[in-house]
Amino acid sequence: MSRRPIPRGEIVAATHNPGKLKELAALMEPLGFTVTSAGDAGLPEPEETETTFEGNADLKSVAAALGTGKIALSDDSGLAVEALDGAPGIYSARWAGPDKDFSVAMKKVEEALQAKSGPDGQIDRRAKFVCVLSLAGRTVKLKPSEGGGGSLGVAATGDRGFGYDPIFVADGQDITFGEMEPEKKHAMSHRAVAFAKLKARLENR
Repeated sequence: MSRRPIPRGEIVAATHNPGKLKELAALMEPLGFTVTSAGDAGLPEPEETETTFEGNADLKSVAAALGTGKIALSDDSGLAVEALDGAPGIYSARWAGPDKDFSVAMKKVEEALQAKSGPDGQIDRRAKFVCVLSLAGRTVKLKPSEGGGGSLGVAATGDRGFGYDPIFVADGQDITFGEMEPEKKHAMSHRAVAFAKLKARLENR
C-alpha cells in the first residue's frame, strides 16, 4: 500500500445520490477536502457487477478516479436483515427499482419479513447497515468498513436521511434515522464509524 500523503483539495465522491453526497461532504470537508460528485463530472454510473460491498466500492472509486484524474472516494453500503439472511445487502439500492424509490424497497423488506414470521406471529427484526469505503487515485486505496446494529420498524417514519433510514432504529435509540437530527445520525451511523477509521488512516499517512 502506498504511503504517500494525500493532499487536501478536491475529492470526487463516486456517487449520483444527492443524499449520500451530502453525508460524504459533511464528513470529508472538516478534513480539508472539497467534495464534488461523479454525477457533477458527467460520469455514468458504473454497473455494480461485484458480489461484495468491498468489490463494488473498489469498482466505483476506480471508475471515478480514472474518469476524472482525481482522488475518488466511494461508499458502498446497504441494509443487511438478519431474518432475510443478510438481504437486501449489496442489492439494497436495486430493491428500490429503476426509479430508486426507497418507499418501494422498504415495502419489499416488510413483505419479506412478514413472510418469515413464526407460528406465533413473531418476527426477527434485527438488522444492520454495512458501509465499505474505498479511496482510489494516486495508487492510494483504503477500505475501512463497519456495520451498525439495530432493528427495523414496521412503518417508515421521518423524512430526514435517505434510503432505508425511515425504518432503521439503531441500538439504544427509540427513533429512526429518518427522524433523527442529521448531526446526531452522522455521529453514530455506520458511515460515520467507517469514516472515523478512514480519518485515522489519513492522519497517520
